Amino acid sequence: MLTLLQLSGRNLLTFRTVRAVNQSFYSTQMAKRVAVVLAGCGVYDGSEIHEASAVLVHLSRGGATVNMFAPNTDQMHVVNHLKGAPSEEKRNVLVESARLARGNIQDLSKLSVKEHDAVIFPGGFGAAKNLCTWAVQGKDCSVNDEVKAALQAFHGEGKPIGLCCISPVLAAKVFPGCEVTVGIEKDDKYPDTTDTAAAINQLGCKHVSKSVSESHVDEKNKLVTTCAFMCNAPIHEIFDGIGVMVKDVLKLA
Repeated sequence: MLTLLQLSGRNLLTFRTVRAVNQSFYSTQMAKRVAVVLAGCGVYDGSEIHEASAVLVHLSRGGATVNMFAPNTDQMHVVNHLKGAPSEEKRNVLVESARLARGNIQDLSKLSVKEHDAVIFPGGFGAAKNLCTWAVQGKDCSVNDEVKAALQAFHGEGKPIGLCCISPVLAAKVFPGCEVTVGIEKDDKYPDTTDTAAAINQLGCKHVSKSVSESHVDEKNKLVTTCAFMCNAPIHEIFDGIGVMVKDVLKLA
């Protein structure tokens, strides 16, 4: 009987060990590797901090591993966030983005599509000032070369791209004919959506009106967009809407 119990114990231990190894293996295999591209630090001249944080929290909850990147270039300008006015100083996009990344960030030129399953771009004016020139040129803007290359690389590999707030204009500029949302048109809660949507449509893309709690999935191009702070909504609604976008990105990854 003692021998039988010892054998059973060893078999149970072996089974538990194998199960633990399998769980560890499959959790590692199934974890999505997501790149997050930042555009500085602060809503008026960089990445919107609450949006970037929401993206990271929802990716963490989704079990994803995250690497952060930003272009190593000067910001278009620097805005004093207390006064809401430009200042005379100069700041670097990568250096400022490192604040949000707690220092753990890489030059965007080092982003490898082969090492990631998806990429996400938070919003903020930095997306329209530092990643492209939409803030001053609208639909006639140019997109930063490294940003454009990253977008095209993920698109070319059929890997999902998530964008929120104003950053969907990057997709509209790089992928003619794509579908994105920046909110609901002709609604006072979305004060900048109507004009932005019109410019997106003029680029040959399709704007789809979606509320702050929703995302729009362009299945053909694997683009997932949500309006975030393009809507005058409570911060928890912004957070939840970004969560919907992140979940849809992970589903496609």
